[in-house]
Amino acid sequence: MKIVATAVLFAFFGLTTQAFALNEQDLELLKTTNNCPRCDLSGADLSQANLSKANLRDANLKGANLSQANLSNADLTGANLEAAVLNSANLSGASFTGANLKSASLEDADLTSAGFLGTNLEAANLKGTKVLLTNFRGANFRLTTMPTGAVTSNKPYWWSLQRETQKGCDKFKTEKVPGTTCYGE
Repeated sequence: MKIVATAVLFAFFGLTTQAFALNEQDLELLKTTNNCPRCDLSGADLSQANLSKANLRDANLKGANLSQANLSNADLTGANLEAAVLNSANLSGASFTGANLKSASLEDADLTSAGFLGTNLEAANLKGTKVLLTNFRGANFRLTTMPTGAVTSNKPYWWSLQRETQKGCDKFKTEKVPGTTCYGE
């Protein structure tokens, strides 16, 4: 019985490490074609790589090193970049719509005209980034280090709507100013 349990544990741990490992064929495909949607590039060292206009839609780049890489006008829609390092990378014009950049480091990166619509930037580091005409509509900034170095709140953006009741609501007295003021606990 102990032998079977040990064999099962070894098989389980062996499969889980392979499931999150870099796929060398995917890496070669990216290098030769600049086109690698849904590829597994987790943990890849792509520092200083020229990936301008690359198609990396839904790619797994978890923990990848993309420091000083050129990803200008690249398509990273839906990509997983959790804990990836993109320090000093050129991300101008890139699309990160719906991507996961949780705990990613983008320190001193160029985000000019990049799109981060609905992107998860929880605990990401954006310190020193260039954010000219960058679209962050619908992005999650929970515990994110902003370009100025300030860290955002640890509460999700909808936290104030989760209060059970609003208290202290008073209607404005003047007729010219419509509305109410409500103070929660």
